[in-house]
Amino acid sequence: MAADATRPVRTFDPASFERFRFLARTMDARGRVSLRYALDDGIEFLEEFDLPIAGTLGDRERARVDPLLALLHWVAGVSYFKTALPPNLSLETGVPSAAVAELLDALYSEGLAELAYTNGLTALPRPSFPQGRSAPVRADEPWTPRRVLVPVGGGKDSAVAVEIVRRSGVEAALFSIGDAPPIARTVAVAGLEHLLAQRRLDPGLAELNRTGAINGHVPITAIVSCVALLVAALHGFDTIAMANERSASSGNLDWDGTEVNHQFSKGLRAERLLQAALGELDCGVQLFSVLRPASELGIARAFARMEAYHAAFTSCNAIFRIDPALRSASWCCDCPKCRFVFLALAPFSSPAHLRELFGSDMLDDDDQFAGFALLTATGGHKPFECVGEEEESLAAIRLLAADPRWSEHRVVRRLASEVLGRLPASAGDPERVLALSDEHAVPEALLADVRAVLGA
Repeated sequence: MAADATRPVRTFDPASFERFRFLARTMDARGRVSLRYALDDGIEFLEEFDLPIAGTLGDRERARVDPLLALLHWVAGVSYFKTALPPNLSLETGVPSAAVAELLDALYSEGLAELAYTNGLTALPRPSFPQGRSAPVRADEPWTPRRVLVPVGGGKDSAVAVEIVRRSGVEAALFSIGDAPPIARTVAVAGLEHLLAQRRLDPGLAELNRTGAINGHVPITAIVSCVALLVAALHGFDTIAMANERSASSGNLDWDGTEVNHQFSKGLRAERLLQAALGELDCGVQLFSVLRPASELGIARAFARMEAYHAAFTSCNAIFRIDPALRSASWCCDCPKCRFVFLALAPFSSPAHLRELFGSDMLDDDDQFAGFALLTATGGHKPFECVGEEEESLAAIRLLAADPRWSEHRVVRRLASEVLGRLPASAGDPERVLALSDEHAVPEALLADVRAVLGA
């Protein structure tokens, strides 16, 4: 916190703040991005990114990408806005066009629905972004990707996305914010150029969280997307191929008249809002998810065939925790993400292989039953994690119950009896879950590759 860097905050009262301010944004010649925010006149924040730049950027080049820098400034502010959720906004560097404002309104409300629910707030935050004059919207015409940047996070989904794009034959490179071990290992297996950005949250944010700030999940995928767009524009890429599956559009529960979705900024609605915003910005870069037609279960089936990545990937989010003291070295085997990935891979893998990858056979451990059952919303709502739809978990259980390699595992037996046994036979139909959807924005040029990799 720039204003209070020399003295710690003893108490923090979110209700005492009236306004969240977007103060300034800059990018220097070496790709250092500085984003400044404030709560009223009292607490200032500085977030920084170091973008991968070869050489130096001239004024003309920085001016060319300023609309994307502005978009990043507005979107990344959600990490600081959430500390107090003040009712008013002050945009001191200009206001967004209509489609950009619509995206921001959604990210700062629906994108914070989980945070509001888990913090026991009485309602969803609903700040309203002022709208400037709308720029002419680029015609929605088919496009053929030529240079594609693929963000990677070290999990199975981004590995499958990489291989679909590679199969298409277009020029491709990888992008990440940070190089956590699973990302570095995935990049090494893929063997493609890697554009690496670094992010530094304001160091005072952790102190505020300890002293009373509102804290919780933010729409992080939207922030990653905006950084990727900026890097793509600077390096001449025309397309960002995200690795967001159709399951991400499915929420966890209904509350305050809205669907609370842990993965809101990964879902199709957020993708379409961002695409509309890019149409107004006319920045020369398109964005879509190459995995959108598929369920998580379908992606797991494809990943099970990509054995080169198996020793590289880790989807457990414990490894990415901000506090290094809380990070896991690999699979923690005690969280919803570990359970779901294990469950999704199991129908297409042997027990011995998954024991080797995870260090544990979670489906043969009675203590894991309640956690696996919760993936089907049995005993509560779907966990606030990046896990698939309840229908997918049911489909995986049906496949395992019919598979002699898995059917006698203790958790599988209980899931088949205590979960499937209470549901109609049509619930969790594997054929329906594994079928590809037509609701996506994958360009025609890549559809054959999507079907080839994600099909049976």
